[in-house]
Amino acid sequence: MLAAFLLAALSAAPADLSAVGIVVSSRPASSVAILRAAGRTRVVGPGDTAFGGRVAGITSQSVVLDFADGRRELRLAAVTPAPAAPAASLSAARPVEPPGAEAPHARELERQEVERRLGTEIPRILAETTLLPVSDGAGTVGFTLTRLPEGTLLTDAGLRPGDVLTHVNDVAIDGLPTLIALWPRLQTASTLRAQVLRNGQPVSLTVTLR
Repeated sequence: MLAAFLLAALSAAPADLSAVGIVVSSRPASSVAILRAAGRTRVVGPGDTAFGGRVAGITSQSVVLDFADGRRELRLAAVTPAPAAPAASLSAARPVEPPGAEAPHARELERQEVERRLGTEIPRILAETTLLPVSDGAGTVGFTLTRLPEGTLLTDAGLRPGDVLTHVNDVAIDGLPTLIALWPRLQTASTLRAQVLRNGQPVSLTVTLR
C-alpha cells in the first residue's frame, strides 16, 4: 500500500529536466544533486522528491529518479566553460576603486539577472570551484576557496581565491551538507551575507537582490 501511495504522488518527468551538479559523499545518503527544470533549480538527496519524481540514487556521473511514467537516469552534462562576462557588466557589478582604496564589500544585483546567470554558470561553478575544509581540531569551521571561476557570480559577489568561508546568512558553515542545505533558503532571500577570513582578517560580503 505504501508503494502504491508513493507512486500516486509522482508525476511525469519534465521534458527539460537535467542534472547540473553532483556532490558525492562517502556516505551515499549524504550525496546531493542539483536538478534544473523550467528555469528552477533544486538541491536534492536520496529519497527527496523534486519536479514530480523521487530520487532513487546518486552517483558521481548521474542521478536516478522514479516518475509516474518510469525510472529516468539524468547524466551529468559535460561542462563547457562559459565566456567571461563582458567588461561592461563586470564594471557595473564591481565599481572601480582608486589605487590603494579598500575594495567595497557590498553589491546590488538584479534578481532576474542573477537567476538567468545561475542557469548558465552553475555547471562551471561546480566544475571549477575547489573547497578545502578548515578544522579547529574539534570539527569543520569553514571552507577555504582555493579556486574560483573568474567572471561568475561568486567573484562578482566579492569572493576571492584564498578566502575562508565561515558563515552564510549567519549560519555557521560546519560542513558541506550545511552549505548545500542553505541553497533553498538563499533562493528566496533578498540579502545574501557571507563572512570570510581574508589574510587572517574577517571580511563581510553582502549582496542585495532587487
